[in-house]
Amino acid sequence: MVGRAPRRTTRQLTLCDIRFDHFAVIDWSGQAVERPAGLALAHATGGDAAPTLLRPERGWTRPALAQWLAEHGRAGTRMLVGMDLSPAFPFLDAGGYFPSWDQSPADAPALWQFIDALSANDPHLSANSFLLHPEARRHFRQLRDCGDLFPTGRGRFRVCEHGQAAMRLSPYSCFNLVGAAQVGKSSLTGMRVLHRLRGLVPIWPFDPLPDHGPVIVEIYTALAARAAGLRKGLSKIRDSASLDEALAAFGTRPHAPLARYDDHSTDAILTTAWLRRAVADAALWHPEHLTPKIAQTEGWTFGVY
Repeated sequence: MVGRAPRRTTRQLTLCDIRFDHFAVIDWSGQAVERPAGLALAHATGGDAAPTLLRPERGWTRPALAQWLAEHGRAGTRMLVGMDLSPAFPFLDAGGYFPSWDQSPADAPALWQFIDALSANDPHLSANSFLLHPEARRHFRQLRDCGDLFPTGRGRFRVCEHGQAAMRLSPYSCFNLVGAAQVGKSSLTGMRVLHRLRGLVPIWPFDPLPDHGPVIVEIYTALAARAAGLRKGLSKIRDSASLDEALAAFGTRPHAPLARYDDHSTDAILTTAWLRRAVADAALWHPEHLTPKIAQTEGWTFGVY
């Protein structure tokens, strides 16, 4: 259910106007099950204490995380939330998300609604029905099913994903749904959640920054790992000492021991520490190549200049 829109300021907000008391990162998952193992949520307040994992006894579901975010939206919590997913498909490169489809949405919020409607009967906020649509499937590379409109090579990319590549990261096309590193399924399920949060939690840069309450930004956990000094190909942390060493790069104290050190948990903890520090970098809120059209259609990864 869409709630009442948060109050917006009519003036142009500057960095000094933005105040966050809480920081959180959600490592997302597109796995079509009730409780994906890849869902992880870390939270921190200001200062230098290490982020902590928030986890229900049986693990997170996507609807439960959507509800958690919605509750903070209603409460007006001053929290910056990073979500590790792509909030939209490429648009600028071809003049549309699905240029051959007469129903192709005109902007990102319409895209979220479109995917949610076509996947309305899918459980756990998955999006398999959308991918089975005869027009949609033409654009995706799926296992043993490459659509005729999926281009040769690595697929289509958003403008900010070209920026990721320029930073020596390894972006994947959201239209590629094959391989362990694919992000398309996560992004599709994430878009269904973003649709449910419409009017409750603004999502940068699609929405104006509010003068209070939470804000969601797209993050890329590998970017935080690089900022912590972890080398490409060796950025996954699976032990306590390595996590503390990486956290120290962001002026963060050692973490409370975890029951299990998996990529999703450590990614969420480390990226939350990075987000708490990165929020003060004014350049990250004003990327050079972020235009109003990109902000309406493709969005941007926070941390990409």
